Amino acid sequence: MPFHPRPRAIVLTVLLCAALPILPAAATSASTSRGQVSVTQARAMLEQAAGNPTARQVLTAYLAGIGETAGTMIDAEKQQATQVLACKGRLSLDDKSALQALETSAPNAALWAETAATPLILRDMLKRANCRLPQ
Repeated sequence: MPFHPRPRAIVLTVLLCAALPILPAAATSASTSRGQVSVTQARAMLEQAAGNPTARQVLTAYLAGIGETAGTMIDAEKQQATQVLACKGRLSLDDKSALQALETSAPNAALWAETAATPLILRDMLKRANCRLPQ
């Protein structure tokens, strides 16, 4: 069955891409060499969101995109009916849990610029919801 992205996920991705250039140069850090959102970038968004409405919008779009990704993963697993990504708890994500995930999963600041933040946050969200992850 072909994958069809959810319209909301597309809108959030477009919003995120459109909003990134708006942030001041100091607000954004380079993504990883593979073009992924780095831990450095994610931490900058998290730190600036409290005092910068644009940074807050970008952070909201970014975290919402991660939430959409988790939902898509669970839906895809259910459709394949091979190994259901069963979650005993509720999926949740906010700025505090995202920061905690980054601090726990990427404690070495020297590696932040080349460490992709999204998989770390996504894995933490699935783990907190007590999801059975495929091996």
